[in-house]
Amino acid sequence: MTAKAQAQATNQQRQQTLRLFLQQVPDRVKTKLFVRIFNHLARGQTLVERLRELDNRIIGLRITDIPCLFQLHVLNGRLRAADQDCCDVTISGELQGFLQLAALNEDPDTLFFQRVLRIDGETDTGVHIKNILDAMDYDWDAHIDAVLAATPWLAKGAKRCLHASRRLIPREIRQGMAILNL
Repeated sequence: MTAKAQAQATNQQRQQTLRLFLQQVPDRVKTKLFVRIFNHLARGQTLVERLRELDNRIIGLRITDIPCLFQLHVLNGRLRAADQDCCDVTISGELQGFLQLAALNEDPDTLFFQRVLRIDGETDTGVHIKNILDAMDYDWDAHIDAVLAATPWLAKGAKRCLHASRRLIPREIRQGMAILNL
């Protein structure tokens, strides 16, 4: 089996595992997990300031082929699991479209214009979210500085370790996680 075929098989296996997880776990549990991961990864990122502009909005992410719905309440640049069932804006699409967006395999504009992903609800909020996605760029150094602010010497060491280890991360994993600039 070629390296490319092996990478595709591994990617399909990961997608199938994710699909099974999304099908089996209740939406509230998935949403709380997503919120915790997102808020941690958002530490130190300029994205937080852009999210503040959406303060008190409820965003729905609906994966139509699972089906599941993440309802996210934006408060002070952070996400929370929404308490109500009413969303100001909902982004809908099949899992593959969301994965393309997350991996930056496709430009967000292309995904929305080709209707792979759809935005319903408040137009201004939807356009703002799309613009945030267009400008998405992850800064690992800023994240490490924010997380390890109390111990700058540890942050410096962590950043050195990260930069040194990047060359050890397989290319297909780096490509699959493009949004995180691995």
